[in-house]
Amino acid sequence: MTSLTDNFASVRRRITQAALRSGRDPESVHLVAVSKTVPVERIREAKEAGAEVFGENKVQEAVPKIEVIGSEGCRWHFIGHLQKNKVKYVVGRFDLVHSVDSLELAEKLSAESEKRGVVTPVLIQVNVSGEASKFGIDPQHLEGLLRRSGALSGIAVKGLMTIPPYTPDEEEARKHFANLRALRDRMRKQNIPGVSLDELSMGMSHDFEIAIEEGATWVRVGTAIFGERTG
Repeated sequence: MTSLTDNFASVRRRITQAALRSGRDPESVHLVAVSKTVPVERIREAKEAGAEVFGENKVQEAVPKIEVIGSEGCRWHFIGHLQKNKVKYVVGRFDLVHSVDSLELAEKLSAESEKRGVVTPVLIQVNVSGEASKFGIDPQHLEGLLRRSGALSGIAVKGLMTIPPYTPDEEEARKHFANLRALRDRMRKQNIPGVSLDELSMGMSHDFEIAIEEGATWVRVGTAIFGERTG
């Protein structure tokens, strides 16, 4: 059984190799160690192995972990579906929210951030596959959401995120990642005020190398670091 330290080193190596294969600087690709359901002791172990950014999916699980571990030497990203009534627990604790998928949520985050005197960096989650079971805005409505969100002073839109369907077919996965990148490139040409689209959060344990080849700047990797989930 490989150790968490070995797993982390392997993931970092694979990120570097995927970046170099696609002619990219490996430093342009950042790793979120997805720590949902992972106990505090294992997160600390990952931190010692070199993990700097941890991703959590559920507010009620994340807040106690952050209170115990803190933010010294690490950062926290919120990567799950965010309910509007949980926004007050997210602002000030997370350095990046990957999953803004509606104007209402953007407005709530902005208002809470303004109240606290901070600006919360966010990504807009896009449902590139059109799956009914997936969260994320329809690509056709993305420009409108970007324009409205860019006008909000409490948030800073930094890029896009997607969760494509799980598939063992590499080329099928690649299609969704390429679609998000193409969508980002189209939106960039609009020069929307208050919006920068430098970040693409896409790719998980089973497909992050393909995502990197298609332009990911953040990959969200849990199982390949921590092992199979128990919860």
